[in-house]
Amino acid sequence: MRRAKPRILYVTDLTYQARGRRYCDEDIRLSADLAEEFDVALCHPAHAAVLLESFDATVVRNSGPVLYHREQYDAFRAEALVRGARVFNPLTGRADMAGKQYLVDLSVAGYPVIPTVDRREDLGRLPAAARYVVKPKLGADSIGLEVLDAGQLETAALGDVLVQPLIPFRYEVSFYFVGRSFQYALYAPRPHERWALEPYTPTAEDLAFAQLFVDWNSLAHGIQRVDACRAPDGELLLVELEDLNPYLSLDLIDPATREAFVAAMKASIRGLLAEGPGSDPATTG
Repeated sequence: MRRAKPRILYVTDLTYQARGRRYCDEDIRLSADLAEEFDVALCHPAHAAVLLESFDATVVRNSGPVLYHREQYDAFRAEALVRGARVFNPLTGRADMAGKQYLVDLSVAGYPVIPTVDRREDLGRLPAAARYVVKPKLGADSIGLEVLDAGQLETAALGDVLVQPLIPFRYEVSFYFVGRSFQYALYAPRPHERWALEPYTPTAEDLAFAQLFVDWNSLAHGIQRVDACRAPDGELLLVELEDLNPYLSLDLIDPATREAFVAAMKASIRGLLAEGPGSDPATTG
């Protein structure tokens, strides 16, 4: 009798429309790749909470911004924690998974991030700029983002938001990791075309920068995308650390790199399955 494969609940919203990206194409192909080793069932985010108990692990992928289904995501998260369910990425992420407060905390701690504050009384900590970015702490996909000049910022009603100087960066670059291991990098050479990405060959300094944030987040399993911008002085600054459901742009990398990424993802899921339910040893203790 054939030994049953591990059962994977693959959470995705195939109908979500993202600017400049086709989430559905990525998830259709990636879930098919995983099905070579696991028994995979696709599931809409709205149904994840009631289905997760029937599977050995749940993989959260291109489910769109959580704010579009906040109640369902909170129910899934609560149910997974109660059951000690294995979730990929583990629910212990400290970055975008928990909101964007980490950008304030990392800024205060002196990490190489875009200077960030979340209180009006702290605006003086920001470098002087002609314009500032104001965005919700629980935002995604630039939803709710505003760009204000200095005068507008003085009178703006600031609620649960982040404030950053608008950096005239040279380009944006993303570093993709499985676990804590670097896989590939892509960049947007034209600042106003965020998703017109091309392959990027990182330097040793670039990789050390990205690794700093992946190590800070301390997820033993899962996928992380470190988004950064190249400031005018050449320094890389963190834009965000996506550790919930980062889009991977797998259609833009060469076949060998893609194959290596899929192999690393499978190995990471196997590692998660080999541990006790709900555990992620890098975040315990």
